[in-house]
Amino acid sequence: MATALVIDDNPAVATALEVLFSLRDIRTVSAESPAAGLEILAREAIDVVIQDMNFRADTTSGEEGIALFKSIRARHPEMPVILLTAWTQLESAVELVKAGAADYLAKPWDDTKLLTTVKNLLELSVTKRELVRRRADENRRRTELEHRYDLRDAVFADPAMERVIALACQVARADVPVLITGPNGAGKEKVAEIVQANSAVRTGPFVTLNCGALPSELLEAELFGAEVGAYTGANRAREGKFDSADGGTLFLDEIGNLSQNGQMKLLRVLETGRFERLGSNKERQVKVRVISATNADLDAMIRAGTFREDLFYRLNTIEIRVPPLAERADDILPLARHFLAADKKLGTSACAALRAHSWPGNVRELKNTLQRAALLATHSELTPADLGLAAAGPASTTEELDRPTVEAALARAGGVIAQAAAELGLSRQALYRRMEKLNIPRD
Repeated sequence: MATALVIDDNPAVATALEVLFSLRDIRTVSAESPAAGLEILAREAIDVVIQDMNFRADTTSGEEGIALFKSIRARHPEMPVILLTAWTQLESAVELVKAGAADYLAKPWDDTKLLTTVKNLLELSVTKRELVRRRADENRRRTELEHRYDLRDAVFADPAMERVIALACQVARADVPVLITGPNGAGKEKVAEIVQANSAVRTGPFVTLNCGALPSELLEAELFGAEVGAYTGANRAREGKFDSADGGTLFLDEIGNLSQNGQMKLLRVLETGRFERLGSNKERQVKVRVISATNADLDAMIRAGTFREDLFYRLNTIEIRVPPLAERADDILPLARHFLAADKKLGTSACAALRAHSWPGNVRELKNTLQRAALLATHSELTPADLGLAAAGPASTTEELDRPTVEAALARAGGVIAQAAAELGLSRQALYRRMEKLNIPRD
């Protein structure tokens, strides 16, 4: 049950509010002086404070109410405070709302409005507590990951990416092939590095090969090596990537580009650890952990007959899917700040524009955007124009904002709509409309 603290020197006020709140299952405790109210706050779990602005019969200035509010803010900065004020203290109440008070109501108050305000504040308070708890859990899990594993300086904040990295660490010790799937530029190689860094062969070489960057006639030579004369231009023996990775890890990016013959040879290496260089019938033996990655639909390629099903199952002992940046929105700003030059910072509108952009090129596109902006901008605080992005606005971002994103912004802003709207790149009215659509209560 939620608890409201009423601080008012008139006992009739506390009695009336206790009766009113009991209809909504809200417990009420009361204090007749600022000192008594602060004492209750120090020892009890209070969810909302309703305080008078005047505690002295000989003055209507509201000075004691102002001092009380400031004391509450100093000791309990997250506590929502509603001010009860006489018309003579309206100006002071408005100033306190600007300073962080949740709302003010003139005496005699409107019961319906007061109940609605308290209900909304309590719901927001529950949301904030849940966000704080969730964030604490995420921080704890991340701290455990960082203490137990080498994360290769990975930058992430979104739970979706945290799960990816946790899985990479979990499977790293198993001596089995890993297939990393996901779109180009999403961070598949970073995940491969994390697997290697926490594996039993972490002290061995980490060799990479982009199978999509070479023509098929050269790809097999690059993988398995070649003897002199094995192909046109092969005027010297060539060591392959499997030789180079012996005792360590071979990361094969864009594995879907491997030819049918190359797929057959790769399958044999995975099953036996043996292969021949091009132009040789002499078997070579290696011990290599293979991590592969692709942005292709291998299932569709199997159905089309362009990728071997037996190789797919051999590579896919463990699959790790790296989501596109658009599915891990909480990673956008931490990554942007990581890529940004030290003498530059992101303005509020730039942050909103970054979050609003769909990032089809994923982390690679984000990195290039920030590096270009840092080079070309002549001022320290970057704007959407510096980033080459449209300023976020109601027409382009409102429909993309889900409930957790809006609730998180409201929580960070302490329920102040103008501040949350600015962070999200919306007008106040656009944020109100989105809150209504998402069934988020408004003050």
